[in-house]
Amino acid sequence: MFGAAVIGMASVAAAGGPPGALVYPEGVDLPRGMSDAEAAWVEANPIVAEPALRGAGTPQGPVHCVAEYEPMDGILMAYEGSSGWLLILRQMAAQITTVGNANVYVICDTSNEATSTYNSMVNAGAMPSRVITHVRSTNTIWMRDYGPRYIYEGGVRAVVDHTYNRPRPQDNALPDYWSGARGEPQYQIPLVHGGGNYHLEALGESAATRLIANENGGLSEAQIIQLWRDYQNLETTLHNPFPTNVDATQHIDMWMQMAADDVIVISDWPLQPGSTQDQICDAAAALYAGRGYTVVRVPGISSGGTHYTFTNVVMCNDLVLLPEYDNIPATYSTQALNAWQNAFPGKTVVQIDCDSIVTAAGVMHCIVMHVPANSGGVNPVVWQSSMNDGPTLEPGDPVFSTWMSDDDEKDIASIDILLSTNGGVSFDVVLREDVADTGSSGWIVPDVATTNGVVRVVATDGDGNTGHDDTDVAITINGTNPSCNLADVGEPYGQLDFTDVTAFLTAFGGMDALADVAVPFGQWDFSDITTFLTAFGAGCP
Repeated sequence: MFGAAVIGMASVAAAGGPPGALVYPEGVDLPRGMSDAEAAWVEANPIVAEPALRGAGTPQGPVHCVAEYEPMDGILMAYEGSSGWLLILRQMAAQITTVGNANVYVICDTSNEATSTYNSMVNAGAMPSRVITHVRSTNTIWMRDYGPRYIYEGGVRAVVDHTYNRPRPQDNALPDYWSGARGEPQYQIPLVHGGGNYHLEALGESAATRLIANENGGLSEAQIIQLWRDYQNLETTLHNPFPTNVDATQHIDMWMQMAADDVIVISDWPLQPGSTQDQICDAAAALYAGRGYTVVRVPGISSGGTHYTFTNVVMCNDLVLLPEYDNIPATYSTQALNAWQNAFPGKTVVQIDCDSIVTAAGVMHCIVMHVPANSGGVNPVVWQSSMNDGPTLEPGDPVFSTWMSDDDEKDIASIDILLSTNGGVSFDVVLREDVADTGSSGWIVPDVATTNGVVRVVATDGDGNTGHDDTDVAITINGTNPSCNLADVGEPYGQLDFTDVTAFLTAFGGMDALADVAVPFGQWDFSDITTFLTAFGAGCP
């Protein structure tokens, strides 16, 4: 139905691949679903999920999968397709970089294309400083289905990739390039998948259609849901997909959008009441209303073999890009505009004519991926992945601290590693200073005695902004001398005198953590006083 002639078979010389490899001509409107040539290729060469990425396994830090309505740094797109599709990309870029207050990251096949793309987007009204091109080949425009999905791991941006459910090798490899270019951790969830068949909100709920079970026949629905739980910390509800004669992709983003913590937008079918797709949407609406969501209904129109959707939108900060169609009665575009504006009065809703692309079974949401903002704003973010189990250390032991880091400008200039012997009240022992942000650094355990040690990794960016992360559980160091830091609680720091005694006594009387220096922690008693006095009397080792 999409025209098999757009992709032909090629020889090794023509395609740069094995005999029978598929060729993806530049400027061709390749549909979101598979062409006949692709379907035949997959029949002979089934797509198999790639294993977990090079031993990376699942994320180990606290995971938050980023919703599309959360703060965004930018929108990622591939500059592919014919003139009508490229016009949509340019119009989107103009809105995203101005009203949306975000960057547009554009993947271009060549340096010449990158230059012309930049100029065309700026000429269309995009903010010049926010159009950022990357030269790297892609096969198709459908970034949502193959692009990088973001999580925060310990507040640090990381990518969860999947195996693209299309035989498009350059598209499938794009997340590897993207995470590598940005220096971001990447995890490989072992699923064959298209990213448009997934929606989520910021509180931990997500949704997909049962197409995912068909694409991963060796896994049960429960196993698939567990994988998303392990990699993305989400609880997923599976819905029945639309019939393929209504929507060739069977992706959930063609009829649902989780648009806020408690708001979900779902299609309704005024021209086909009681149809299979109408029943699926009505059942989902009732389900989410029962869970406490505000359910907003917008028209869904099936006309002339095309699925016209008003849920396939792009949200970017305070902007909503909403499809508009001239090939169906204007009343439906108006109804959708009113519904989105009424549901989100604080956002600017901008309509873009999508007639040229909707016939290929996708609209604007299908051609972008969201790049979230640094969770620390302008400040660096660090997640320390070592020694969170409360180890016992001996003086002289070699130890490695490991961490992940992030920054709004990817500009971390240095890392410091500090030790506190008083539960994080002060960090006066410098373990490493001004080291490179390589993700790990060794140090030697000093000769201090503490049962309440904390290691802190501090990141400083090029603007002097800092961020840090501490180990989670108290560390024990079996040193021969109590650290003077235990008693060094009064200013000026670095010397022990009467100011330390008065500061300790004041903290002790106020049940302040500064004076909670002895086991059992969490209570203030005579053991804290004797521990302080012992440390004070010992002086600095």
